Amino acid sequence: MSNRRRFLSLAALGLASTSALADSLTYQSFHAALECNARLLAYADHTGDVAGEATVLGHLPKDLNGVFYRNGPGRFELGGERYHHWFDGDGFAQRWQIRDGKVSHIGRFVATQKFIEESKAGKFLYPAFGTYIDRKGVKNNDAINVANTNLLPLDGRVYALWEGGSATELDPDTLATRGIKTWRKDLKAMPFSAHPKMDPDGGLWNFGSAPGANQLIIYRLNAQGEVTRTAVLPVPQLNMVHDFVVSGRHLIFLVSPYDLGSEPDTSFADRLHWAGDRRPLRAVVISKETLALRQVFELPARSVFHLGNAYEDGACTRLDAVLHEGDALRKVGLPMRGAARMVADNPASTVQITLDYASGVAREARLFGVSEFPRVMPQVVSARHRKLLVLGASGRELILDSVNLIDTDSGKVDGYAFGTGWQVEEHVLVPRRGARSETDGYVVGVAQDTRRAQSVLTVFDAHNIKAGPLALARLPYRAPVCFHGNFQA
Repeated sequence: MSNRRRFLSLAALGLASTSALADSLTYQSFHAALECNARLLAYADHTGDVAGEATVLGHLPKDLNGVFYRNGPGRFELGGERYHHWFDGDGFAQRWQIRDGKVSHIGRFVATQKFIEESKAGKFLYPAFGTYIDRKGVKNNDAINVANTNLLPLDGRVYALWEGGSATELDPDTLATRGIKTWRKDLKAMPFSAHPKMDPDGGLWNFGSAPGANQLIIYRLNAQGEVTRTAVLPVPQLNMVHDFVVSGRHLIFLVSPYDLGSEPDTSFADRLHWAGDRRPLRAVVISKETLALRQVFELPARSVFHLGNAYEDGACTRLDAVLHEGDALRKVGLPMRGAARMVADNPASTVQITLDYASGVAREARLFGVSEFPRVMPQVVSARHRKLLVLGASGRELILDSVNLIDTDSGKVDGYAFGTGWQVEEHVLVPRRGARSETDGYVVGVAQDTRRAQSVLTVFDAHNIKAGPLALARLPYRAPVCFHGNFQA
């Protein structure tokens, strides 16, 4: 690996040297709390691969056939120790097959280098995002790649993604791990985000973030998965950037106000210090044509994980984002230690942001209250959209329990709440063949029934979500909560 590539690889995680352990006290406090609070089951450790047939309640639409690929952290504990943060767990890929009115499920751990070595050792060896460990040295970021954030189908292949390192290829049918994907030799071991955006031509845009170097790496891949364009752009005071949006002419990144410290013996997450009292949230706009910085906008300081879609509107660009009041990053890790409340002090709102290039002003319009995981129909990505799917929470805590389709023009919401005992995962919009509107299709997702310890595939009519699920497909077991995924017809 060239010196420059190695630097950007390790800078993606802010790594210098690291040393301390995932601790047994976290393990003990979580399990004590789990006995009293079934909601924490979503953050429980998982062991072993699973496969099974779901029991379908209701009726699956005859024209809904395909595979719903999902990915998230599954292993949080090893050798009596427990990770401190939800983002740390080893990737557990899932495949929900919908065919002829039946649903089957496969779940397998991604056999990364880290997972294999630590399984053999019977203990954690490498540093994680929010847990400081240094039992074994790190040569590059793929040595600690947990492949735990998204599953991307592309050109007949499937990739497990983690923003700090390379994609990991899996078998599309069995989810068996095939190995690290190097898109191009000079890009080996470079960070490759877990939130690529598809282009109308079948290719995709993606990025890598190197906070320790204050640089963004831009990728453009064609429909065959070949890299056609790359760029490295300096972004001052860069920190964790998890997602972005693509409009007709721009790539847009929201950079929250964190400082990256240099404290020794500390995890990457613990070295991110909230600076919202001194700096704004920045919208960094990059031209798709030149891959050069066009403009930077300032908004009130908030933290952000996920964005929805973006489109051009005359001399402006409009985009959707879920913004959290203050520093939400550390609060997401609280349930790992047994805390019942997650981000009660950092309520999140879905907003539409308008970037006015002539005035240099960014304006906001609130669309929805406490929420997360915005998605649009795949055929409108980077184009004008009028429907935005989000999960909602009935209280200030970010315990997601409802599915909601927002009309971004009128503000009206078509939603369904699952009720007490449910935790809802990201849902996606799936168009019917030849769909003519953004509601001509289905909403497909997964929800956890914590009272029965079962994972459930859910299917709604996108035109009438408030009527409730058309079908629930219950597994006879609980599979780990996933972060993101994609439906492939």
